[in-house]
This record gives sequence, structure tokens and C-alpha cells, in this order.
Amino acid sequence: MRRADLPFAARGQVIGILGGSFDPAHEGHVAITHAALRRFGLDAVWWLASPGNPLKAHQPAPMADRISRARHLMRHPRVLVTDLEARIGTRYTAQTLRRLVQLYPGVRFVWLMGADNLAQFHRWEDWRGIADLAALGVLARPGQQMAALNSVAARVLSSARLPQSASARLGRAPLPAWCFVTLPMVDASSSAIRAAQRLRVTTAAPSST
Repeated sequence: MRRADLPFAARGQVIGILGGSFDPAHEGHVAITHAALRRFGLDAVWWLASPGNPLKAHQPAPMADRISRARHLMRHPRVLVTDLEARIGTRYTAQTLRRLVQLYPGVRFVWLMGADNLAQFHRWEDWRGIADLAALGVLARPGQQMAALNSVAARVLSSARLPQSASARLGRAPLPAWCFVTLPMVDASSSAIRAAQRLRVTTAAPSST
């Protein structure tokens, strides 16, 4: 793998990472990204389209299709949609972050997630290692704040939490560090979009009778 094939980031920059299958990308992803750029003082955000989510039984649509839709939807000069995880050969978030820290010395990373992910963060592979490699920027979606803030990870990392008023310092704070920001989010999900697409295909199919 050539260095030229990797996204550019300069020493001293703070890069937000929004990982996921993006199957498909939707306005909720866009809203989280715009909010993260504003609230966490990020120099850029990378959308990391994953080869597959180890916690999900069903694997996503082809990578090329997912990335094409995501790039069409997310148009911002400081946002990059990339298949970096597939390029560097990692699957779990902790593995990906360890490799990124090696590849980008002097760059700080902020792992972005919705409040629903924080609620089950303790189930992730080496979740404590993740918190030692990148700051965690948590953006609340409607109705999920209580479960997230009472989660195992939130309790274990309670002393590392920054107040919302200090969210712009998150990327440069000593690790571990995390910040929970409540925002009026777009209540969309990839699973709901896929279900709606399947319904349209079913209703559009010609009757066999």
C-alpha cells in the first residue's frame, strides 16, 4: 500500500472519524458530521466505510455502491468518504485506530458515535483500548440520552468526561477523554431506509395471480 493511497492529514490536526457500514448513508450521518465539525473543533471528518460489522449477522451491500451513495450525499470540503479500513486490512475499531496512530504520528483522532453506540460500547472489541487511542465524541439522537449516560462505558469513563461547554477542546484533551453533546438530530437510520426500499420493491413487483 502506497502512502499516496491514504487520506492526507498533517501533524497537529484533529481528525474526526465516523465509522460504519453506511448501508446506506443517510441524512442522520450528514447531521452528525456537520455537528461534529462545529462542536468538536475538528479539522476534518473521515467517513470510514467498513467492510462489515462484526456485531451484525447480515453483511452490507458492496463497498463501491455504499461509497458512491455516501459521496453523493455528503458534500463538504472537509469531509472525506473512504474505504481506508479495507485498504489497511483491519476490521475492529481498536485495530483500525492502532494502525492509524502508527500511520499518522502527531495527528489526534476523535471517534464519533451516536448515543446508541455509547450505550453498547462496552461490547466492542477492546473498548478500553479504543478510549486510550482516540477521544470519543458522542452526539445524542432523540430518546437515547438516558441509556447512553447510564451505560457501562459512561460509568467506567466518568472521570474522563468533558462538559459540553468544553467540547471544542475534546480533540486535544489528554486521553482518555469523551464528550456527550445533545443536538436536535435527524431521526433516520440505515435499517429503516433498507426496510423502506424492500417494501417499495415488494409493492412494485407484478402480481403472480
